[in-house]
Amino acid sequence: MSADTVTLPPAPVSLRSAFWYWLKLGCVSFGGPAGQIAMMHAELVEKRRWISEQRFLHALNYCMLLPGPEATQLAIYIGWLMHRTRGGVVAGLLFLLPSLLVLIALSWLYMAYGHVGAIAAILYGIKPAVVAIVVAAAWRLGRRTLRSPSLIAIALAAFVGIAALQLPFPLIVFGAALLGIAGGHWLPHHFHAGATPHGGAARHARALIDDDTPTPSHARFSWPRLLATCALGLALAFLAWLGLALLGGRDQPLAQMGVFFSKAALLTFGGAYAVLPYLVQGAVDHYHWITSAQMMDGLALGETTPGPLIMIVAFIGFVGGWSQAALGLGAPLWLAGVCGALVTAWFTFLPSFIFIVAGAPLVEATRGNLRLSAPLSAISAAVVGVIASLALFFGRHVFWQESPLPHWDWPAIAIAAAAGVALIKYQLGTIKLLLACAIFGLVLSYLP
Repeated sequence: MSADTVTLPPAPVSLRSAFWYWLKLGCVSFGGPAGQIAMMHAELVEKRRWISEQRFLHALNYCMLLPGPEATQLAIYIGWLMHRTRGGVVAGLLFLLPSLLVLIALSWLYMAYGHVGAIAAILYGIKPAVVAIVVAAAWRLGRRTLRSPSLIAIALAAFVGIAALQLPFPLIVFGAALLGIAGGHWLPHHFHAGATPHGGAARHARALIDDDTPTPSHARFSWPRLLATCALGLALAFLAWLGLALLGGRDQPLAQMGVFFSKAALLTFGGAYAVLPYLVQGAVDHYHWITSAQMMDGLALGETTPGPLIMIVAFIGFVGGWSQAALGLGAPLWLAGVCGALVTAWFTFLPSFIFIVAGAPLVEATRGNLRLSAPLSAISAAVVGVIASLALFFGRHVFWQESPLPHWDWPAIAIAAAAGVALIKYQLGTIKLLLACAIFGLVLSYLP
């Protein structure tokens, strides 16, 4: 690498060029948040040099503190930093739209043809793999998070609280935060958050947005801009919900989805697996928009699509809109499903855009001082227990069958065990694993 290459930053990037990059990322962003963040790091930091390593990690640290999908928020942050608010909106929408459209199509196929023998056989093979994926997620997060006896105890308490005591997920998050505050005061060494590298070289060529690049005018913090952005976000959410309520009433499914998924969006600390128990409590147990078996199928479909896994909310919305005939008995069910998917996506992801556009100027103003707090460490530990309880919930529905007689489904247990070994020991990719299990499910369906 020549001295000029190191000294000179790349040429300015137009919004049109950024548009095509974000669209490409949205179409190929498999592998969950870790894989998506790694893709952005390799492309934006190492290859294109749009942003420096330190600026990238600083943005990532802020996104990790927020509820919501951190990879989506990181894309919004970088798009906003480069091309103002319109750049953030373009980056976020293009990161989400391919996944949303694919899931709507898969949801329609599922509702229209889900009982066809071949599809049922494929899902039979995939469901145990999903259990293994959730277990592996708890394992990986636990290895990074549970660094002290206090954090292990919080994880165990969260598992018991949600699996045995049926405590609501928000209460567990709030309780963990309180324990983190107390622990940070009395046992600070138990709640210290160590830095986690995200790959890449320690030093790169100069970037378009480098460590010493002055903060652009649109990224400078001001109270009027912060308050105006927050007010706009609240207005967009309220007006959307008001329109749904006026069209069908406050108690009809679409309006209820708006309220429920707005709350879910504010509780997605620790990724999609952490909030899934809350979605199960609401969508399955309380509102009955979707059954436990359908929830499993939706998670299986969500694992096979690009974009954030929390996009499973679109599947819940589609199935709920279809099964509840959300537009009335005379309207096409597929249209009710599409409306349900769009409503859930709007209320789930709108807060992510507001968090970045409103809060990122403050983060840019405090560069170098952002740290993970003790409450966040405690919440992360509780998330491990919550994810483990989710694996127990799914396993109970996949491995224990009530008909024709109560029995253990040993082929499903064997598939899950093999999938767990492949994921944890051999680091097999999710897509390859699901494809192999789907084929195995098909093979089993042809055996006597």
